Amino acid sequence: MGGLSIWHWLIVLAVVLLLFGTGRVGNLMGELGKGMKAFKNNIADDQPSKDASMLEQQAKAPDARNETKAEQSKV
Repeated sequence: MGGLSIWHWLIVLAVVLLLFGTGRVGNLMGELGKGMKAFKNNIADDQPSKDASMLEQQAKAPDARNETKAEQSKV
């Protein structure tokens, strides 16, 4: 009890196919695949800009540390 067996899922699948038809379900899955592909491409496009900004911040950070050390040595 509580869990759904393979027979339950097969019956649900059959009802969905009868209600919506194979063409409509196929189109829906195709659109889902296109959406996932576009999402992955957008994530991949955003990665280089984040990496570049992190490198810029790291490049600026040592300069700031050197300036504070120089100021401390003056005191």
